[in-house]
Amino acid sequence: MTIVNYLKIEGGSKLMSKTKEYSKTTFEEIKHIDEYGNEYWLARELQIALDYKKWQKFINVIENAKVACEQSKFTIDDHITQVGKMVDIGSKTSRSIVDYKLSRYACYLIVQNANPRKEVVALGQTYFAVQTRRQELTDKEYSMLTEDEKRFYQRSLTKKGNYSLNQAAKKAGVKNFDQFHNAGYKGLYNGETADDIAKRKGLRYREDILDNMGSDELIANLFRISQTEQKLKKDNIQGDGKVKETHYEVGQEVRNTINRLGGIMPEDLPTPKKSIKELEKEKVIK
Repeated sequence: MTIVNYLKIEGGSKLMSKTKEYSKTTFEEIKHIDEYGNEYWLARELQIALDYKKWQKFINVIENAKVACEQSKFTIDDHITQVGKMVDIGSKTSRSIVDYKLSRYACYLIVQNANPRKEVVALGQTYFAVQTRRQELTDKEYSMLTEDEKRFYQRSLTKKGNYSLNQAAKKAGVKNFDQFHNAGYKGLYNGETADDIAKRKGLRYREDILDNMGSDELIANLFRISQTEQKLKKDNIQGDGKVKETHYEVGQEVRNTINRLGGIMPEDLPTPKKSIKELEKEKVIK
């Protein structure tokens, strides 16, 4: 069973398509992560993943999800937030369209109210039902975690973020992924490559630098990762050189933001005494 992924669905523009197999990556590939490490999905992308050809029909599903959210005593705006974006409608013109930023719980409610005859909807119901509680933490729950637990949580998000970023970079034409990732590190770490960071931290050969970062440093890298992916997609950046340049610029902008806020530069943050893998072996983190 396959779905047709419509790349353009608005304004009577030409429909382009590609075929993909249903799997859990159907929903992982369209997941975004904001600057605070929170996962979210965009309704327009979820519409395509759930094989809804018409936005108006999908809007009805979203409205039903809002009702369910309210009946569950949750604040709708915490899970379904209206956003706008510009889309190309041809002849070098664009217009604004409505979209929604969705939490994982909102996606769960949407698939519960979607057309059950669609095979991909059944997959979505299973995916979001299983993952909703397991992968999302409330602010209160996060604040109660130890530093090592926060590291483990943020490291999990960077793994998923890097997977998604690599997919976007591959589609944009990246050939050498070591150079691509180093471009981002150079921007964020004032010219340091991954090897430079590893040497400064005193790590062994091929030891993962992300496994040896504290939670604050991981969050800075997660912001770099998520914003690079979004910019590649939003601006339709293509070509190995331009994609690397974009990653560097995003990393540099994250660094500048930290500086403007008076934060600690990532290279000045302390390196934890034990790596994530060491903690896992000691069963410190379950």
